[in-house]
Amino acid sequence: MAYDLESRLVIGVSSSAVFDLSESDAVFKRDGEEHYRKFQEKNLDSPLPKGMSFSFVRRLLSLNDLSADPVNDPLVEVVLLSRNDPDTGLRVMKTIEHYGLKITRAIFMQGKSPYDYIPALNISLFLSGNRSDVDSAIKSGYPAGHVLDSKIIDDEGDSSLRIAFDFDGVLAGDESEVVMQSEGLTQFHAHEVRNVTQPHNPGPLKEFLVRISKIQSVEEQRKISDPKYKNRLRVSIVTARNAPSHERALNTLKNWGVMANDAFFLGGIEKGKVLGVLRPHIFFDDQSGHLRAASALVPSVHVPFGITNEQVS
Repeated sequence: MAYDLESRLVIGVSSSAVFDLSESDAVFKRDGEEHYRKFQEKNLDSPLPKGMSFSFVRRLLSLNDLSADPVNDPLVEVVLLSRNDPDTGLRVMKTIEHYGLKITRAIFMQGKSPYDYIPALNISLFLSGNRSDVDSAIKSGYPAGHVLDSKIIDDEGDSSLRIAFDFDGVLAGDESEVVMQSEGLTQFHAHEVRNVTQPHNPGPLKEFLVRISKIQSVEEQRKISDPKYKNRLRVSIVTARNAPSHERALNTLKNWGVMANDAFFLGGIEKGKVLGVLRPHIFFDDQSGHLRAASALVPSVHVPFGITNEQVS
């Protein structure tokens, strides 16, 4: 019987998102593919260092203990999507085994991005350190994020998973951002007030949030049967919106059947000031300007979607 991915949260990760490939990449760029192949073979049993999204992936997979059958019916599935061929990708698979990550499925495509397989695998988030792959995925309408060189947060004594999202251009589409860019802040607020009951169109990561919310519901059920259980998954919205445009954002989340644990409507206050206190294990934003400050403080992902990321001709 075929394995069903429809009922679970599936994310796709490149090896560059989860592990530090700086040494390997330097060999490839300096010496070419043949030396790179020999380097990987020589270091086959030497685990790659942890990368920016390692803690996020590990903590996400740990939530499978909420399932009654974690092996055959996990809540979360992580699939490796790699530009390596199967031989050079063997070191990555051995590294996954070394760290005890429950990742068993992989696609290896020598020199090509496997992002075309995102819908086939029901993937609601694709993370990669390769910007061109992420750009191509986003242009194809797929949910993707570029993992930036960021501060890594992996507080070993804390089992929680904190995920933070910007709103416009990440969870929601960029319709309102277009108004903001073309007509200014006053007209943006007026537009949001006029449309306060109209849910936003979905952005690239809307489905990822919906599936995360389903796991939060499983946690709530666990608390009923085990009152001592403490929720591990926490979702925060960190947005430049402020009143009165906050209400439409909250109405949209309610319409989608999700609820954030925290919402920060900052109205132009630098996001890094809040993120440094919140300390999410991953933060998603569509604007490079916000991410420059954020990436120095928390693991950060750029979602290159919408008007703020269009090339000026």
